[in-house]
Amino acid sequence: MTIDKNKVAERTKLLESAAAERILVLDGAMGTSIQLLELEESDYRGERFADYGKEIKGNNDLLTLTSPDLIRKIHQDYLEAGADIIETNTFNSTEVSQAEYGLSELAVELNREGARLAREAADTVETPERPRFVAGVLGPTSRTASLSPDVNDPGFRNTSFEALREDYGKAARALLEGGADLLLVETVFDTLNARAALFAIEEVFEELDCRWPVMISGTITDLSGRTLSGQTAEAFWISISHVRPFSVGLNCALGPKELRTYVAELSRVAETRVSAHPNAGLPNAFGGYDETPESMAEHIGPWARDGLLNIVGGCCGTTPEHIAAIAKSVEGVKPRAIPELPPALALSGLEPFRMAS
Repeated sequence: MTIDKNKVAERTKLLESAAAERILVLDGAMGTSIQLLELEESDYRGERFADYGKEIKGNNDLLTLTSPDLIRKIHQDYLEAGADIIETNTFNSTEVSQAEYGLSELAVELNREGARLAREAADTVETPERPRFVAGVLGPTSRTASLSPDVNDPGFRNTSFEALREDYGKAARALLEGGADLLLVETVFDTLNARAALFAIEEVFEELDCRWPVMISGTITDLSGRTLSGQTAEAFWISISHVRPFSVGLNCALGPKELRTYVAELSRVAETRVSAHPNAGLPNAFGGYDETPESMAEHIGPWARDGLLNIVGGCCGTTPEHIAAIAKSVEGVKPRAIPELPPALALSGLEPFRMAS
């Protein structure tokens, strides 16, 4: 893999400059956009997997290879809606997640091609005055390193830090090879999984002798205000702050009304940029989402005006229309000022602990 370090540095400088000038807009839900297309099994298979022996409908990442025009069009729709940063269609492009379809061997290709497709879309609309950026997505995988999937065997784990580290390393390298401007470790429900991803990313950076910005976004799973592995928002930040990410934030699970409290908590303590991409409300009885573009914008506009945000977008249930409304609601609003906190020993388990010097 050949790296143009000057180009990476130039793109990073552009991203940092844009983030200093305005609240950056992230795209919306790739999965929701795909679901709205009502695709059939044949759409997922294409010619390449026409005779594959397992059902693969629902493997959205595979569409990068079998229906690239559909994925490219979704990227373009979000860019036209006002997104500064688009996410690659790689949420499940790890070996462990693709194993559910028997397609683990495709993980590297899915990440590389997912980044390439997003790069093509971003490049078609980018201008010198308005650069557009590609975030290479590293999802949480379908396993958790901290918790047992068997309630009768609390000590059991169906993965390990080392297995996740190796898997994430391959994915991260391929995303960068495909042209990602930054990496996004998102929908973190288990901080140990995220730390495996971050460790792998650092190894890739060291191997390539080059660094890219890293965004990290956790998930508060319910109104308890904690991740699935039990951490509060502040404790989560302390657990990953050592990597000095480009941004830290929250996404998924909750809608904008419910998520604000926890975004405000991060905004108070995070000595970096804060991001948020909430769902379009809590799932209703039919598994859908009730927040309209207008209602989401009504929630998120005040977040921006209250100085909570540097980056904002949408997760499950959000469409290009949602992103257009959100982009309009934060237009012209100054990004959150990054706080300078007094020096303190900061530790975390499930709760944060700070001891001033």
